[in-house]
Amino acid sequence: MELRVNIDYEQILGLIYQLPKRDIEKLTITLQSEILSKKPIKSLQKLILNAPTWSDSDYHDYQKARSHINKSRIA
Repeated sequence: MELRVNIDYEQILGLIYQLPKRDIEKLTITLQSEILSKKPIKSLQKLILNAPTWSDSDYHDYQKARSHINKSRIA
């Protein structure tokens, strides 16, 4: 069974302010944990884990090129 209620933000705030302080604190903690556990963090982790990486020879070539560029600059 699904119940849908159309209430606006101001009505929600009014209901929240009617709660005892302890329940407001519990609600705050619950909402914060829900926000922190949402998908963007998981998708960022997935992106990082699946990102392309350099092989050792690629990194060595980059270091040589970077060193050459740094030496060729007029200081």
